[in-house]
Amino acid sequence: MTEATLDIGEVVAHTGLAPSALRFYEQRGLTASSGRNGLRRTYDADVLDRLALIACAREAGFGIAEIARFLSAGPDDRDLRDRMAVKVEELDVLIARLTRMRAGLRHAVHCDHEPLVACPEFKQTLNPAK
Repeated sequence: MTEATLDIGEVVAHTGLAPSALRFYEQRGLTASSGRNGLRRTYDADVLDRLALIACAREAGFGIAEIARFLSAGPDDRDLRDRMAVKVEELDVLIARLTRMRAGLRHAVHCDHEPLVACPEFKQTLNPAK
């Protein structure tokens, strides 16, 4: 194997993914192995970047089909760009909600209010519209 090639065990070690997940992504066309070293699949090192993108997209709520479409899209795919714009809005809402939750938890760590969730400042952090 060359330096730029990783076997499936090395990819698993770098990413924390199960070998079955790597095989699943390959079956779905999200990744491709570069060959075999005996019975073990091998991958070009750039698979790590692709898997990082896939993991980030999965954590953001993208489905496998959406990720596959994104990975193969060109700049002229207007429908995909429109759907990406909708996803941006959804992520902005989620990020705002998680940011409020984080602020509430930071406050709760040091709050002496009994019970913590009844604290007016905690409540204000989670629901700023009030």
